[in-house]
Amino acid sequence: MSISSEVTGAWLEFHDPGNRIFHKLGDLELESGDVLPDVTIAYQTWGNLNQEKSNAILINHALTGWSDVPAWWPEMVGPGLPFDTDKYFVICPNVIGGCQGSTGPSSIAPDGKRWGSRFPYLTIRDMVAAEHALTQQLGIPGYVISVGPSLGGMRALEWAITYPNKVGAICTIGSSAVATGDQIGTASTQIQAIKSDPHFNNGDYYEQNRGPVTGLGIARKIAHLTYRTEYEMDMRFGRDLQGDDTGRYAVTSYLDHQATKLQKRFDANTYIALTEAMNSHDVGRDRGGVESALSKVETPVVVASIDTDRLFPPRLQQEIVKLTPKAAPLKLISSPFGHDGFLIEVETVGQIIRETLALAEENAHSKRA
Repeated sequence: MSISSEVTGAWLEFHDPGNRIFHKLGDLELESGDVLPDVTIAYQTWGNLNQEKSNAILINHALTGWSDVPAWWPEMVGPGLPFDTDKYFVICPNVIGGCQGSTGPSSIAPDGKRWGSRFPYLTIRDMVAAEHALTQQLGIPGYVISVGPSLGGMRALEWAITYPNKVGAICTIGSSAVATGDQIGTASTQIQAIKSDPHFNNGDYYEQNRGPVTGLGIARKIAHLTYRTEYEMDMRFGRDLQGDDTGRYAVTSYLDHQATKLQKRFDANTYIALTEAMNSHDVGRDRGGVESALSKVETPVVVASIDTDRLFPPRLQQEIVKLTPKAAPLKLISSPFGHDGFLIEVETVGQIIRETLALAEENAHSKRA
């Protein structure tokens, strides 16, 4: 299934739409005070919810992820896998602001036109509020764990702070308690690349024959370099030419390929909305600062770090561990692939998930005793 090519000038591909559920959430009040009306959240599930509804796990996807976890996190969900569907009911919603079924800038607004430039500003807390509302409306009393990488890790941490009684433990992977100046600077450059595209039209490009495809591709190339490492780029490509008589460097061809893949399945306005939400991330906002906010977290917290991550360097995860009373010792993932290590080092990540589940079950047992 695909949706109209009006979105980015290319077909947006839906992944496994037959397994996707579209839930009407209703109106959602945002942190800004604005109200996002008639919100839809798309989500997918695996496994079965037990009679007590006590075996649910919440997975929060990253920036360009979506609800179909096995498509972007292979070998993690299924019978006997870290998210063991013989034992747990696993749910992953597509984030609000998204373009894979949940209400976002490319969705139809109440006036019958796409939101475009009128789509309201979102924060991480707004995304978590929508996920919490979905949880309540589905009748799920809480989650064994809430887990996510990158943007998903931000949301998992917000769950522990905002809804501590709803999660037995959380696992945040390659993420942080607050967006850094370096991250904001890099992300802002990506946003500017999209907005500088001559087809951007202030975000109202949906009725045009072409959207800001080029700008979105450039943004993705900038981002992808932060997701990987200098070592990998040099060892894998070096100064090699592509070998197709174009004179292009192999690394340039690789980045072009990454850009094309995203252009086919992602909306430029969504990229901006979610990136701006990540820039806004600060668990200490209106809570007395990061140290004060984390010091009050009672939920067991597992923090995983990728040793070569240059987008979310390990010091950011070390900060969470240091300031959070019930944080386990830092879990370090060794990988030559940088931030994307959470996608690639599935054996190590899987073991961390299993340890987080064990910690949650131990915590639940101690509360019952």
